[in-house]
Amino acid sequence: MRDRFPVLVVGGLLFAVILGGFLLRGAARGDFADTLSTYRASENGARALYLLLQESGMAPGRRAMDLQLLDADSPATLLLLAVEVEGAYEADPDETRLATQRDEGLEDEEVPQEGLRALHSAELNADERAALLRRVEAGHSLVLVPWGSRENPLLDALEVKLSKADTSLPMRTLVPPLSTPYTLGTERVEAKVQAYLELPPGAVPLLVDAQLERPVAAVVPYGLGRVLVLGAPELAMNQALARADNAQFWLSALRALGGPGPFEFSEFHHGFSNERSVVDFARRYGLHFAVAQLLLGVGFWAVSLKRFGRPRPPPEALRVGATDALFAMSRLYREGRHHAFAAELITREVTQELALMAGLPAHTPAPAVAEGLAARGRKDLAQGLRALLRQAEGPTTDKELVRLATRAAGLRHRLLPTGSRAPAASPEES
Repeated sequence: MRDRFPVLVVGGLLFAVILGGFLLRGAARGDFADTLSTYRASENGARALYLLLQESGMAPGRRAMDLQLLDADSPATLLLLAVEVEGAYEADPDETRLATQRDEGLEDEEVPQEGLRALHSAELNADERAALLRRVEAGHSLVLVPWGSRENPLLDALEVKLSKADTSLPMRTLVPPLSTPYTLGTERVEAKVQAYLELPPGAVPLLVDAQLERPVAAVVPYGLGRVLVLGAPELAMNQALARADNAQFWLSALRALGGPGPFEFSEFHHGFSNERSVVDFARRYGLHFAVAQLLLGVGFWAVSLKRFGRPRPPPEALRVGATDALFAMSRLYREGRHHAFAAELITREVTQELALMAGLPAHTPAPAVAEGLAARGRKDLAQGLRALLRQAEGPTTDKELVRLATRAAGLRHRLLPTGSRAPAASPEES
């Protein structure tokens, strides 16, 4: 445990930083999602609309997959809120410039890039558009809330044209031009309008500007299905849902369009998906972040291999090997009757270890080491070293050498911070 303590400290600090980051992101949940995402709880999100449908029993859901493969048997009504469409274009740039503020211009047509997920939002591509139109043509419903007034292939297929609203005008009051199930219980709606609609024959206007009498919301038939097109994205935002009859309009329009539900908000085009692979991580966040994450893991692995603290006892295999080598060397010394030389080696090794304990160089003579140990308050070690030196003066038999080695082992054992003390030497050994 002591050997891994620095690694545990670093890991604990890293865990605290990551946990703090998640807590901060959770506390600021209104800022991590894209504009008009149902995960965004700030003013320009659509979380309130999602919760409104949920509390009304209309079974809302979030779709985290693209629209290329749509279940033809699913009764769910899809909602595309401020989803960019591939191939969008500005049909009349001069009209847009005249209708916007001087510091906006055509930039007002871009969806505000806010939140961490905004950088990963995807456009509705041609394959998704074709699959979506086939689904509506087969009899399903769709809610389309485009941002700005740019034309796109999806609106062209519905034969709906957008006309830029004057952004200098204040918040508009919208009223139903006629009584329909889509506006049941709705007298007036208040929202900022971005575009007015030019509708094809057969379309039913639901909301019109009370003063200009231009349609802002309408139901457009397409094949056997219907599409609710809304030119006021702010009507779906959290900040606008409590005004006038805005909430009632959504409840009435969606009930008339898709019945009791379910309703699916496309969050895939706001940057949320079910993919969690390393390749997807590199694709969405950048290859450098994936490489940095890999290098961080390798770095922690390398640090974990480094040991800290006192030496550990050898593994069983190393211990057995060292024992075999020791027996082999002892046999060589016995056969050559090198008892004095072996005794000198034993005392030298013990003296070197005790010299480190006394704060002296390893090559310090044994008497000086004994004095240093006594000066440091380890008189027991000093006395043991002197006794070892006296016993090592002239061993001539294996039995005397074994006694010397036993005394040396007991003396060395006292250097360990834990463990039992060596047994006291018998009078015979002394």
